[in-house]
Order: sequence, then structure tokens, then C-alpha cells
Amino acid sequence: MSFIDKLRCVKCGRDYTQADTQYVCPICGSEGILEVLYDYDRVRGRFNHRILRESNERSMWRYLPLLPIEHRPESLTLQIGWTPLYESRRIGNSLNLDRVWFKDDGRNPTASLKDRASAIAIVKAGELGFKTIAVASTGNAGSSLAGLAANAGVATYIFVPSSAPTGKIAQLRAFGGHVFLVDGNYDQAFDLCLSVSRRFGWYNRNTAYNPYMVEGKKTVALEIAEQLSFQAPDTVIVPVGDGCIVSGVAKGFRDLAALGIIDHMPRLIAVQADGCAPIIQALRTGLPVACLDKPRSCADSIVAGVPRNSLMAVRDIRLSGGMGITVTDEEIIDAIGFLGSNEGIFAEPAAAAGIAALRKLAVQGDLSRSERIVVIITGNGLKDVQNAMRVRGSVCTVAPSPDDVIAAVMQGF
Repeated sequence: MSFIDKLRCVKCGRDYTQADTQYVCPICGSEGILEVLYDYDRVRGRFNHRILRESNERSMWRYLPLLPIEHRPESLTLQIGWTPLYESRRIGNSLNLDRVWFKDDGRNPTASLKDRASAIAIVKAGELGFKTIAVASTGNAGSSLAGLAANAGVATYIFVPSSAPTGKIAQLRAFGGHVFLVDGNYDQAFDLCLSVSRRFGWYNRNTAYNPYMVEGKKTVALEIAEQLSFQAPDTVIVPVGDGCIVSGVAKGFRDLAALGIIDHMPRLIAVQADGCAPIIQALRTGLPVACLDKPRSCADSIVAGVPRNSLMAVRDIRLSGGMGITVTDEEIIDAIGFLGSNEGIFAEPAAAAGIAALRKLAVQGDLSRSERIVVIITGNGLKDVQNAMRVRGSVCTVAPSPDDVIAAVMQGF
């Protein structure tokens, strides 16, 4: 049973029922992103500490009363969500921070946080009677939808830039979705997906267009809070592209606050790459988000020159008392090795951007030693092996001879 109360446009504030519109505000069009609001009085009867303690469900479906779907899906058998929250072993100490955790969403079935949204898309499409789902993606959302749809037996059409990392394209091929490699950037793939989906009547999973995708992504915040015994963190560091993940994180904590389960909202720190930071620029200047013609970064998952969820994202970051920070590609690549060598967690570039930001913020004095900090690792490093190979590491080529190895070790390797 869904406890949705209404859908509200973040631009004009109009309220709608689910029957009124499927995707965006009919008045504001593509800028009218809809926010899903729940009847919290009804939710309280199905969602509390006792029920969660007694639940044997170890996936995102343990939060069903706070999701926009009617039932736990039978078609999806992969474990989605309930990913580990690791307390830092070394990085926190090296940065003079006492309480740092890493939420490793690279442990999801297709190795990214995007599985949380794709799961909702598959269930919602089924409830609405759709047989085919489409999405535009820089790679992760596409491989996520393709993988989960393969598990559920649903047809998919995926639109990705032809420049997407090889690892993500390999996943798409393996999962068997219909893949269009678009000779253009992500924003062009997004527009193409919308147009073709309308033509064929496919259900559209595009984030910042489909209002229910934020609801899937918010489960990462619900898990973080529960894994910290509902003592909400003080700060959450989130890599940002379109802005949907950071809004999902905000929505999850806001839902818990509305239910009285946590006593404060964390501040959200949004991270973007230097070559693609329209949301951070808007946060700094107070001006509307300006789109970029040629966004660039090695962190492809957060390269969105036209951030479709910018209105909601900027609002949510500001309301949390948060801020934005940019990091360079060099800092991102270095952060992959820093996280891997100190904590044993392998992050793709977009995920490592959060670690680069953590280091930068600590050096700048923007983090206090005692605050509780969570960095969300949004995707696994195997997604982009080419950039991972740029990490400086200890590598020595030897002949298959013990003498060569002994010599190298004796020389200080």
C-alpha cells in the first residue's frame, strides 16, 4: 500500500495527485520537477523503530511504507540496498577527524547507487502497465536499469554517450538491453530518450523527469540513519551531477525528521568537478543555474552540463545549511588511490570526488574534529578501469625469477 499524499511542483508549488500527471508539472513543463509527499500520520502506523528492529528484510524494501509503490516486488530477486557503512580505519585519523564513515554503494547488484532508483522504476512501470522502460545515462543508470530489468524480465532501451567508460558499456552488453550509443553528450542523449519514449509509449526512468527516482535514491539516507542507530550524521558529502542523488539524500533524512525518528537534518556538502560545476556555481553566486555547453571531467557520472534537478538540489543543499565544493580531475584520481590504499574501498572517479572533497574540506578547516561525517561512495572502481589505471602505485616488472624479486625488495621496492 502506497502512502503518497500528493505530488508538488518545486517551481510553482502546485499540488497534484498521481492521476493528474505521470512525470512533470503540466504547467511548468520540464522545469516543473515534482516532489513526492507522504501522509506521515498513516506512515507512522507501519514504520517505526520496533518494526524495523523486527524486520528480516535486508534490502531497500524494508522501507516500503516510505516508498511510492504498492507492494514489495516479486519480480526483483537481486538484493538492492542495505549496503555496508564502514567506519574509517585510517583516513579520518590522517585528516584529524574522529568520526568518518563511508557508505559503499558500489556493493549494489550493478555496482552503483543507481540501482535504488532503477528498482523503483521497474516496480512503478509494472504497476502502471508498461512493458518497456527507457533511460538516458552517462553509464551507471543505464547499466543499472539493464541489469535489474534482466532480473525482472522487462525490456529496456538505453541511451548513453558513445564516450561512456568501457566498463559501463560492457555491463550494458552483458545485461542484454537495447543500447543506443549516442554520438553526443549526456544532455543530448537525455533529450533523445524523452523524444523517442513519447513516440513509442515507453516508461521513462530519466531522473529529474520521473519524480519517483528520487524516492529510490533516498533509501541510501534511510540506511545511513538506521546503521548509525538513528543518530543522524552531522555532515554528508555527496557527489553531484544532475542533482538527484543529493536531493534523494535530503528527502530521506527529511522523511525521518517528519516522523520524529531523527532529531536533526545533516548538512549536505555537494561535490562537483572543476570542469562541470553549474550547481556549485549557483550555490556560490546566488544566481540561477547556468548550463554548460562543453562540460568535462574524468568523473563521467557527475558530468551534466544541463543539471535537470538543479532547482530541487540547490534548494535542498541550502535548506540543510550545506555548501558546495569543486575538485580537480587530478584530485579525483589521487583520491581513488587514497581511499583504496587506506581503506580497501575501490571507487570510480565520481565516487572518489567525495573523498577528494573530504580531504580538501579538512585542510581548509571546514570540518570539525568531532563531527559525524558520512561520505557516500556512489559507484565501484571497476566501472572505469581506464581512469583507475592512472592512480600512482607501486608496480615493478620482473622476470619469473626469485632473484629479480629479491633484488627489487632489497633495493627498497
